[in-house]
Amino acid sequence: MESKAPVTNGHIVAMGGGGFSMEPENSLLDDFVLSLSRHQPARVCFIPTASADSATYIVRFYRSFAGRCISTDLTLSEGPLPRHPALTSQIARFVAEQDVIYVGGGNTANLLALWRTHGLDVELRKAWSNGAVLAGVSAGMLCWFCGGVTDSYGGLALLRDGLGLVQATACPHYDGEPQRRPTYHRVIAEGAAAGFAADDGVALHFVGSTLVEAISSRPDAGAYRVERTGGGVVETRLPVRFLGAAREAIV
Repeated sequence: MESKAPVTNGHIVAMGGGGFSMEPENSLLDDFVLSLSRHQPARVCFIPTASADSATYIVRFYRSFAGRCISTDLTLSEGPLPRHPALTSQIARFVAEQDVIYVGGGNTANLLALWRTHGLDVELRKAWSNGAVLAGVSAGMLCWFCGGVTDSYGGLALLRDGLGLVQATACPHYDGEPQRRPTYHRVIAEGAAAGFAADDGVALHFVGSTLVEAISSRPDAGAYRVERTGGGVVETRLPVRFLGAAREAIV
């Protein structure tokens, strides 16, 4: 019997906040994402579903990545509903050609619903299994986990139906919004799965579904493991590598 080739998982770079949409003058996190690509120049696709395919957001992406990669985008807001076989086939071919999938912020619940309608959730998982980099900020962080803290429903609440590539919960903007930390602690205390929190300017880098390191574009930004124990909820600060350290040393 012919043996199957081993599956090589790609990367996930889950940003609590930062990147071109939040730090237009600080490219450290985006540079890190590009460095992980299996090809150079990287083929990078921006998916702005969570922002309802905001034209302004798309323009900002192209301006930020111009000359640094082969950039493109994938919009779904005007696609036919329900799922159309021809469109699904086009999406599958297009996604398979990309080295980096970069997901923007916005409404995570809407993002997941639309992706599942078009089968994009399945194609993204395939791309990741074949070595692609999945990256994103805010909603583009949260979607890769099984759930976490979202403002998709009007106020901060628990999202329960993420893609689950990483079997944990997550909380972006941990230091950027005052109610993020207490809300995450509360949902963990009420039974949500343990997980990870990231301040603005911090990204969690996974190879496959294993956390390799936390990185940052800001010297003092933090990343955390949050879990429930017999004595309540425990928050453990994780080591964070500041990506600007080498640049500062040169200066």
